[in-house]
Amino acid sequence: MSVRSQLGTARREMLCSLHRRSVPFASGDAIVSFSFDDFPRSAYIVGGAVLEEFGARGTYYTAVSLMSTTNELGEQFVLDDLHALLEKGHELASHTLSHISCRSVSLSEFRTDVAKGRQAIEELTGVNPGNFAYPFGDVTLRAKKAVGPDLASARSIFPGFNGPYLDLNLLRANSLYGDLDRSSWLRRLIEENNRRKGWLIFYTHDVRSNPSPFGCTPALLEVAVSAAVRCGSRIRTVQEVLAKRDRTIRQNERVHLAAGM
Repeated sequence: MSVRSQLGTARREMLCSLHRRSVPFASGDAIVSFSFDDFPRSAYIVGGAVLEEFGARGTYYTAVSLMSTTNELGEQFVLDDLHALLEKGHELASHTLSHISCRSVSLSEFRTDVAKGRQAIEELTGVNPGNFAYPFGDVTLRAKKAVGPDLASARSIFPGFNGPYLDLNLLRANSLYGDLDRSSWLRRLIEENNRRKGWLIFYTHDVRSNPSPFGCTPALLEVAVSAAVRCGSRIRTVQEVLAKRDRTIRQNERVHLAAGM
């Protein structure tokens, strides 16, 4: 391992260990979530259709400033996509307003852009998104400490499994990039999560037959979704997972209170 890789690993471990908002997670089932960052129209039109074929839904981390633009990921979402995906039961989450890295601006500018991103989504759709993903996967300790408590969750691009404790300030997520040559790796990851009964989050961008380096083919996404279904994993949006956890905690508290009466 190179010195640069060692430094990167040490930095990631530090970011994961400090300023945690740690909560227990014991769903009893293995859970898999599929998320799409930015998001390109293909993530909804193609990727959403793949999920819907299996009765599943995804989480779309949205930076409103990208709406109706085009970049290396292809054509970005348009306003009608936001309403359509919500009607079909997908989740809209936030990704800042301007799609900026927390490393490129001051902490106050970043916090403001995070808040404006949530506000812009609410103004367009009536939905106030509580879940968030860091643009470019860039995280600093100061940003994690500052914005995490204002959100239901903040998602990273640090690979791994979530559970038996979640860090709501830095959920782990795994890239879903490329084509069918990654199928075996995906299946192994899903099977390991099934054994752990943990929460496995995937993220990608465009979903096209010739994807960008940050996207995947429809075939690979279908492999991942079908593998999760075959393993008996529950496919849930990030919002659904956290809402169920909160309901379970409230139910347990009521049981304990009743037993003590």
